[in-house]
Amino acid sequence: MIFAKWTIVGYAINVARAVPQVSTTSGVLTGAPSITLVTSVASPTVPLTATLPSQVPLPPVQAWCPSEIFCAGALLQTVNVAELWSDPKTFVDKPTNSSSQSVLTAFVPINSTNTTEGAVLDFVDSNFRGEGLELEAQALPNFNANPPFLNNVADPLLRAFSQVVHGYWTQLIRGTNSSTLCDGKTCESTIIPLNHTFVVPGGRFREQYYWDSFWIIEGLIQSQLFDIAKETLENFMDEIERFGFIPNGGRIYYLNRSQPPLFIWMLSTYVSASNDTAILDRALPLAERELKWWRDNRSVNITSPYTNKTYTLSRFSVTNSAPRPESYLTDYNTANDPTLSTPLTESQRAELYSELASGAESGWDYSTRFIALPVDGGTNYTAPALRSVNVKNHVPVDLNSILYKANLILAEFYRSGNHSNSTAVSQHEAAAANIRAGILDLFWDSSKLAFYDFNLTSNSRNNFFSAATFYPLWADIIPDEVLSSSTNAFGFFSTINMVLRRYNGTYPTTFIESGLQWDAPNAWPPHQYIALQALLGLPSNISSGAIPQPPTGQSAYALVPSGQLDVAENALPGQLIANGRNASSTGSSADINALSGTFVNGGNTTADEGWRDALARGLANRYFTSAFCSWYATGGSIPNLLPRLTNQQLNVSQSINNTGNMFEKFSIRDIDSGGRGGEYTVQAGFGWTNGVALWVANTFGSQLVAPTCPDPLAEASVTGSSGSTGSGKGNGALQLSVAPRALVGLALLVGLHLMVV
Repeated sequence: MIFAKWTIVGYAINVARAVPQVSTTSGVLTGAPSITLVTSVASPTVPLTATLPSQVPLPPVQAWCPSEIFCAGALLQTVNVAELWSDPKTFVDKPTNSSSQSVLTAFVPINSTNTTEGAVLDFVDSNFRGEGLELEAQALPNFNANPPFLNNVADPLLRAFSQVVHGYWTQLIRGTNSSTLCDGKTCESTIIPLNHTFVVPGGRFREQYYWDSFWIIEGLIQSQLFDIAKETLENFMDEIERFGFIPNGGRIYYLNRSQPPLFIWMLSTYVSASNDTAILDRALPLAERELKWWRDNRSVNITSPYTNKTYTLSRFSVTNSAPRPESYLTDYNTANDPTLSTPLTESQRAELYSELASGAESGWDYSTRFIALPVDGGTNYTAPALRSVNVKNHVPVDLNSILYKANLILAEFYRSGNHSNSTAVSQHEAAAANIRAGILDLFWDSSKLAFYDFNLTSNSRNNFFSAATFYPLWADIIPDEVLSSSTNAFGFFSTINMVLRRYNGTYPTTFIESGLQWDAPNAWPPHQYIALQALLGLPSNISSGAIPQPPTGQSAYALVPSGQLDVAENALPGQLIANGRNASSTGSSADINALSGTFVNGGNTTADEGWRDALARGLANRYFTSAFCSWYATGGSIPNLLPRLTNQQLNVSQSINNTGNMFEKFSIRDIDSGGRGGEYTVQAGFGWTNGVALWVANTFGSQLVAPTCPDPLAEASVTGSSGSTGSGKGNGALQLSVAPRALVGLALLVGLHLMVV
């Protein structure tokens, strides 16, 4: 019997074959195998003789994307309506195999009202090559199989796993294949050629991406791959020179939007680790140019309804009036869903497409955080909710926190040395001061002890809680109320304590389940990193006390400041336990993963450990547990140290022929599969997951403890004992503990574990 979570994971495994895994011997990386980039096979959902459904009128041609093949127009819409692939990105990543005019001529007979599915399939097969073939795998000549950070990981199994993750860089390195590039005459492609090597996230994300690269660079730094980190930055600098900004990703269909502007942060990380200050000669003028792009195109003046002061802050706001080419059918269906009672007008569709593109620019595509009517559509029908997406009228706390720190970083670069410039220091410090004041005025709620976005529609602060609350502290903005007392400081981070006690997995983006991928139950690697960095930035004088305990008979929810979540305890995402039972939704029995002084899969408590360090240790362990157990459940193994699961166990996740996946996102509920929901299936690879894992290994290596992973067969069983409340160890869990040369145990332990049905 295959359960829902594994059905999704199995599909992700199938679509992610282009990222093979690294071979090891005795837990030591021995080299990178050859890499074959594969292409998708069309899988129409209707008979080839079926006539295509009728289409709505074409959207306007987009000035930023003038291609008649890969941008808004008759050809792109017709191919998408045919739905030849489950992922619309597949088509726009396929180069043509002849001139643009030849392809357009071949399309003429297809562009009719009685076109069949088979005719569209034949047209694509005859005129397009495999997706992603403009890129090629690259060697890593400076790769060190045993980087020094591995010595920081005390546990032998987790040290070996960290080494395997380190080895995945060899599988994700790409470069532009000049021999297959289109010149715009003999063939056409959407790729933006890059001059330097880069790391791809993985799966469908087969090109370089902007904000992913921040966490990729964090991992590359741990792996001492400074040359690849530098080349990543050089590619971004090339794009700023060419376009004036850094696009969302390395395709022309991303040229109307950026992503959270972390280039300057990446530059700082690289320079601090490598001492390569020579890069600043080129980088600083281009960093200025990027900030100017955000000021000129994304800033807004806001007069505070609370203090009557005016600030210049930024928002995500994309000029666009057509479906995104890489998600054309998804956006098209959202705007034209025939089951919705009120059809949209042409102008309403255009505005919706602009909002959807703005959501993609935010990186949170999509979340109820930016939805005007967040509960529309329930937990799995997202079109009604996305009809009310309202990104452009939100001034986001995360974006402005990033820009605040970017200005401070630039000021520091200008403070001394070869680039000393007192005028520039003053300008950037003034810009940072304006943003900081705006963040504390507009976003900070001192009574709820949390940061919330500012809503231009209502001219007030939202009450929607999300992981964005941690961004200001990551950027070194700590409100006075947090600094004033340990009680307030813990209140700010109390939801982390709640998650670690209540749920099996890691910290979610929001506590609302909507079917959108940047909502619960999904937990994204960048947010675990940001929450950990926010914790580590707290002064010890307000974080040294023990973790507060909830009142008798209550759960850790009772420790969250009143109104902070704006979600009743019984409305929080549920936690499933053995045999399909739900954990209690309220009361002390809801905290099924609470242990004395620690949390299940949260590491071991130490003497005199303050609450900050306990939460950080717990969250770091839980993240590493999610990465490890989902990799293990999908075929991961380490010769002579960690044996592969049996074929019967691997069949649960359809992973008999797989060798372990690193997923792009995880879950608040479980630790042995990827996340789910959204407009595409969970992807394996995965750049930022690997980067955060390596950073955690280096930063918390002495505190990481081999996790308890669920046994897939026990999860797939509908019979068996229910487990004892509070142990948190799976009914049929695989207890992993490693002696210096061998795996000890794989014992079946009685207790609680997640079973998603």
